[in-house]
Amino acid sequence: MSPKIFDGNSVLVTGGTGSFGKAFVRFLLEKTGVRRVAVFSRDELKQYEMQQQYPGEDRLRFFIGDVREPGRLHRAFDGVDIVVHAAALKHITAAEYNPIEAVRTNIHGAENIINAAIDNSVQRVIALSTDKASSPINLYGATKLVSDKLFVAGNAYSGSRKTRMSVVRYGNVMGSRGSVVPRFKQLAASGKLPITDEDMTRFWITLDQGVKFVCDSLERMHGGEIFVPKLPSMRIVDLATTIVPDAEIEIIGIRPGEKLHEEMISEADARRTLDMGDYYVIEPEMEWWPKRQLNGKRVLEGFSYHSDTNDWWLTPDELRRMLGEE
Repeated sequence: MSPKIFDGNSVLVTGGTGSFGKAFVRFLLEKTGVRRVAVFSRDELKQYEMQQQYPGEDRLRFFIGDVREPGRLHRAFDGVDIVVHAAALKHITAAEYNPIEAVRTNIHGAENIINAAIDNSVQRVIALSTDKASSPINLYGATKLVSDKLFVAGNAYSGSRKTRMSVVRYGNVMGSRGSVVPRFKQLAASGKLPITDEDMTRFWITLDQGVKFVCDSLERMHGGEIFVPKLPSMRIVDLATTIVPDAEIEIIGIRPGEKLHEEMISEADARRTLDMGDYYVIEPEMEWWPKRQLNGKRVLEGFSYHSDTNDWWLTPDELRRMLGEE
């Protein structure tokens, strides 16, 4: 069923030429009654290449710009109803070696998005987060945790404006740019795949599932929630041997800033977490948050959501279906 929230509205996607952005824009144009879609990103070549995929599509607009630049965001947000914030510096190693750059994009950029959205009376903003923002140990995760908190608290700054902001937090996206799946496929011919640790686990989600969850969260949001989907886990070594069955596994050790297992909800956040069936909601810990009667159940004391203690595990056949190989 097509989401009605986009009907007749103008939607802007930051990081719109990235893996998620392209999938989300395609969904909007093909499956919804959206009035206008604006792609906001820094790379003119990627915008040009993306534009060639939609000849004659008069609902699509492209803005060259950086979330670090408040003035450009204010101009781009004029007349926009919904913003999906997917722009980020997200590579762990790059962030460790370029920490100020990660802060400028992921934290200062979030502040600029919030201010531009409120000043232009944008109705709804969803910011994409990551499992690495929960109990972070690397700079990327730390910047995204700050970003999450900024978007949650940003609801208190909208005043009489109708701008509402929420966050979506999920795990590793299969097949996205820079992810391990295309890397393993690239190395398949060599017959050897590097694995950091044979016990390492991760949460997994497809691009299409991520797009659907963002759309659902936009429709459900009141402002201030962090939405967390229930996802399957899989060991990285099992992922590797499913993709390249005869590969030799080379254990290379965990890299700086990398966790053995990921977490999407910490024990500290659990006391504000509702189980909504196929997803969780972390409610904001703010005085302005109204006592809403959400149709959910409080998680148990001491609950946390980790990839290694998850009760949902991918089988090789399920993985191949997620990758579109069956």
